[in-house]
Amino acid sequence: MKKIFIAATKQNDGKTTVSLGLIRNFQNIFKKVCFIKPIGQRYLEEEGLKIDEDSVLIEEVCGIKCGLKDMSPIAVEKGFTERYIASPNKESISRQIKDSFRRVSKGQNLVIVEGTGHAGVGSVFDHSNATVAKLLGSKAILISSGGVGRPIDEIILNKALFEREGVKLLGVIINKVLPDKFNKINDLVRRGLKRKGVDVLGVIPYNPMLSRPTIEQILEETGFEILCGKEYLESYVSQVIVGAMEPRDAVKYIVEDSLVITPGDREDMIMTVLSCFREKNAKRLKASGIVLSGGITPEQPIMNLLYKAQIPILLAKSDTYDVATSIHDLTVKIRPRDKEKINAVVKLIKDNVDLNKILKGM
Repeated sequence: MKKIFIAATKQNDGKTTVSLGLIRNFQNIFKKVCFIKPIGQRYLEEEGLKIDEDSVLIEEVCGIKCGLKDMSPIAVEKGFTERYIASPNKESISRQIKDSFRRVSKGQNLVIVEGTGHAGVGSVFDHSNATVAKLLGSKAILISSGGVGRPIDEIILNKALFEREGVKLLGVIINKVLPDKFNKINDLVRRGLKRKGVDVLGVIPYNPMLSRPTIEQILEETGFEILCGKEYLESYVSQVIVGAMEPRDAVKYIVEDSLVITPGDREDMIMTVLSCFREKNAKRLKASGIVLSGGITPEQPIMNLLYKAQIPILLAKSDTYDVATSIHDLTVKIRPRDKEKINAVVKLIKDNVDLNKILKGM
């Protein structure tokens, strides 16, 4: 059985994206591929169990049936770290991880193990990514986001942590590289890491679509109220516009799939949004939605127009600045129903990662 541990230099570098893409591509090579995320920090309640959301995604998208609880044995819920420090039990956590790994890996050709954060995350309860990789006897792949100096520095630091635990770093994947800098970074990062004895397994260009949330995701994460347009919640948001300017100026910034944030009493701004239509579809608004801030609902004549707008209208109690901040700080995760994103991820990995080199190195 082959196995590989996927870690990253920091959060949101794309571990789950890479894991998903690797699994789907390796399913064309191996008959049985499985997945485990030994320690998860973002979890869902599934049949009374706390399951990491990435395990739920992988199970559904990749058709993997290893048992959700075994795919996500340790959920770092609120108070977990404090309780561990007060009463540490390293053996108990190690046993749970090893037992789950044994069950999910039984009869498998390949197991993808996803870590959580950088190599040192989890050290506070004696189970850093490097420690878990050693526990499972796995080599590691590091994911880092695009750049030259910072990624290389962070990769060497993480490599040292893995090596201290006796875990071999198979190589690195540089993710989210801006297209206009791709050739330059692809060349420099390979040369720079080669000097450090690190193999580059792939360099992946940034695809902005993967970072775009839907209105529904924003609604779920923020707790805003939906006033109308529930049937359009799956619309994607390409950019967020704060409508705190004059309408004549706002028109310049409202592009297709914008989400416009404006106080509920700014009728002039609302009317401006409702007057901006797409070039190729004169009946469809450019905006994918509107968030009315300040807890202010417009007067009924305006609301009547919003009901007919065929976009989601959300109501937020907080002010415009806080609304914009909460949306900006969202972590956009791929969901099982995001078929377009999933297909894009699979192709990105196939086109930009050396799968044969990974196979030979395991």
